[in-house]
Parts: sequence; C-alpha cells; structure tokens
Amino acid sequence: MKQSSIKRKERISNSIVYVVLTIMSIVWLFPVVWLVIQSFRETPTGAFTTKLLPDTYTLDNYKLLFTDTSLFNYPRWFLNTLIVAVASCILTTILTLLTAYAFSRLRFKARKPLMNVILILGMFPGFMAMIAIYHILKAIGLTQSLFSLVLVYSGGAAMGYYVAKGFFDTIPRSIDEAALIDGATKNEVFWKIILPLSKPVIIYTVLTSFIAPWVDFIFVSVIMKDNYQNYTIALGLYQMLTRENITKYFTRFCAGAVLIAIPITLLFIKMQKYYVGGITAGGSKG
Repeated sequence: MKQSSIKRKERISNSIVYVVLTIMSIVWLFPVVWLVIQSFRETPTGAFTTKLLPDTYTLDNYKLLFTDTSLFNYPRWFLNTLIVAVASCILTTILTLLTAYAFSRLRFKARKPLMNVILILGMFPGFMAMIAIYHILKAIGLTQSLFSLVLVYSGGAAMGYYVAKGFFDTIPRSIDEAALIDGATKNEVFWKIILPLSKPVIIYTVLTSFIAPWVDFIFVSVIMKDNYQNYTIALGLYQMLTRENITKYFTRFCAGAVLIAIPITLLFIKMQKYYVGGITAGGSKG
C-alpha cells in the first residue's frame, strides 16, 4: 500500500511539473512564433494590429531586405556582423583557452592574485567602461570601424577563463608529465595533447564568444555613432523601430530578426551536446 501511495504521489508531482513546464514553454515560445508570423504579414500597419494572424501572407518582407537597401542596407549589416563575430570568436577562443591553461597547469607567484583580480573585475558590468573605451579608441583613431569592435569584444576575453580552467583541471596531470618526459615542450603539450582532449570546452567557448558580438547592441551603438555603413545587425534593425519608421518597416524588421536568428539557432542545435558537456565538466572542478 505504501509503495502504491508513493508511486501515485510521484505521478501526481510529475504531472504537475509537466503542466508547469508546458505553460512556461508556451509563454516563452509565443513571442517567437508571433514574430515569425508577422514577418509574413502583407499589409505594413506597424507593430500594432488587432488580429493575431495576418489576412494574407507574403515573402516580400524577406525580398525587400536584400533588394531595397537605400535606407536600410541589411546585406551590408549582415556581412559586418559576420566579420566581427568570426574575428572576435577566433581571438576570444584563443585568449580564453591560453589563459585557462596557464592558470590550470602553471604555478607562478602572481597566479592567485591575478585570479582574484580577474574575479573582482568580472563582477562589474562591461558597459560601465564603455565611455572610457570609446574615448581611448577615439584617441588612437579607431572609432567607427569594425576593427574597433573586434578589439572591444575580444579585449576582455581572458576574464572568461573559469569554465575552461575547470575543464582543464579534470584532465589528469600525468598526461602532461608523460609528454614532458618524452621531450615535448609545454607549448606542444597544450596544442597537441590538451586541446584534442578538450573538444567540449572548445565548442562552449566558441559558441559563447560568437553569440556575444552577434547580438550586442550597446557597444556598437556607442562606437559606431552615425557610421551607417558599419552598423551591425542589432543596431541596424533597431533603426527600423524608430518613431518615423516603425509603421512602414515593422514587418521587415520581423523578417530581419528571423533571418539573423537562424544561424545562431542552427549552430546551437548542432553543438548543443558539446556545449552542455563543456559546462558540466568545467563546473565540476574549480
């Protein structure tokens, strides 16, 4: 009797959990589905409409993104975003993994103080320094350029070493020692032995460092100012929502938002198992 009662309680609790999760999923997915539907709406009546579903559907909103570039140059913004994201991703991944390996495997006097300093600095949000960063870039003549964005996004990469360090800590040191006895250098140990064993955390680092510049709005709006041709997608799409443009361009904004979300979604779905593996392994040991 007790076992049947326990099983019945478990079934009830599981049912409640499933109901709650289903409701939460609907709440979370509804804005996304609505955005996709609005991207196919034919009549540009702005963001406000009395109907949930459009009367007619069309692909013109997607076509106009790439054909009508006189005011909103979506293809150029997409290319800018891709260039900045890829360049930042490469630099950030290399810097993060090198820093994590140094703190995980090397022992030097300033190791603990540096880790503490980075931990404290990481508590402050990045946008607190954006005005200072802008004036520094302006002083050296690098404002309103894609290169300046790459520098900003990858400049603080070393501060995100925690997950990668935790993963490297789980790799037995005996592997390093065996390689060093065989005549390998620490540089060779890192590139030829540690990295091939660290695929999950590499994928995790690549994904996080690629997504950040892909969706950033704050820094690009400060650095680019009025340099229209060097806008990224986040800042460019925002211009479609200004007071004078939202009525005509809202459905086109929805189409642009859908297109820019597709690469990130596909990349994350493809690499999800490595992403989770990087987090779990990295968090298992500090």
